Order: sequence, then C-alpha cells, then structure tokens
Amino acid sequence: MIVGRGLSKRYMTAHGAGPWVLDNVNFVIPPRVSVGILGANGAGKSTLLRILAGVDKPTRGAVERHCRVSWPLGFGGGLQGTLTGRQNARFVCRIHGHEDDIPERLARIAEFAALGDRFDHPIRTYSTGMAARLRFAISLAFDFDVYISDEATAAGDASFRARAAEEFRRRANQASVIMVSHDPGTLKRFCTAGMLLHQGRLTWFDRLGDAIAAYKDTLPA
Repeated sequence: MIVGRGLSKRYMTAHGAGPWVLDNVNFVIPPRVSVGILGANGAGKSTLLRILAGVDKPTRGAVERHCRVSWPLGFGGGLQGTLTGRQNARFVCRIHGHEDDIPERLARIAEFAALGDRFDHPIRTYSTGMAARLRFAISLAFDFDVYISDEATAAGDASFRARAAEEFRRRANQASVIMVSHDPGTLKRFCTAGMLLHQGRLTWFDRLGDAIAAYKDTLPA
C-alpha cells in the first residue's frame, strides 16, 4: 500500500517559487492494484511518479510506502558518464545491498541491455538508445512489489521496445504497476484503476475506463 498525505509540490524559478504542480494531493493505492496516471502535458504526472519512487521530495506533505517501490523504470539519475556500464551497474547493486550475487545480476543486466563489448565502455560514449537500454536493464535487475513506469517501454529501438514490453508485462503479472502513458491502450494492458491530475488536484477512479473518460473531458474541445 502507498499513501499520499497532503502532497504539494512546486519548483523554484529565477523569479521565485513557481506555481503549484501538486496542490494538497491525498490518495491511497491499495496493494496489488495497478494504476494509470492521466493528465495533460505539464499536469504533474512525472513529478508525482518521482515523488512516489522517492527520487524527488514534496514541498509539503509525505508519502508512506508499505511495500518495496522501484525507481521510475529507465530513470537515468545517478549514473556516472565517466564509468563504464558494468561499473555503474555494479555500484547500483552494491547500494541496494546485493553484494553476494553481483556477478549474477551483472550477467542479467548485460544480457538484457544487449550492449556487447560496449558494456565495458564509459556511458558518456553511449548513444541515447544504448543508455536507455542499460537504464532499463538495471531497473529490472531487482524485484519490487510496485514498479513505477514513465513511458519506460518506449525506450530504445523497436526490437528492444518489444523485449522491454514483454518483460514489463511479466513483472506486472507478479507485482503491481503505477504507470504514466499518453497511450490509453498501453494503460489498459497494465492497469485497472486510474488517477487523474488536473490543475494540481488528483481524483481517484476504481476503474481505469472512468479515469480515461474524465481525462478526455478535461481536453480542449
């Protein structure tokens, strides 16, 4: 279960505090319920995902996590460009307390990312697609109760996207998902409930279809 209590978020700009992206948001996400988050561009969907994952912090309020929550799949924060893909992956394994099985996890990451010899080259030499494949592979090297996805299966080339979507589908069958996508079809494949972000406020829907309909009502005619 994940509980949000009075979550509010705004960012500082050159002219001072910006507008509230999230404004006193409250919710309870039950165990084993997969949720699609909808909203217009700039509504705060990615901000909410980062806060749920602990990558970002709310300006006010708090998140209670009564389960193991992933970081956003494919999230690029924390990887060092001067280190190789292998070195970065080893570091992530260590900070997550997996000293005993690092070789096994590195092998899984290398196989899924399919970088070949480039796995031992600095990340700063990677193309955008190669870096996305490595980030997604590292994300899937650990088991979580809830997987956070911000259009993650769209990373990389067509072949990798197909493999990523299949692996993500397998994980979703064993855990739950909180997902942002602009494609209602993608949300329907993975999610049963929905949350709509509109003008800083959040509305919970037990049925994803109702959330999609409400989202469409917020769009300009």
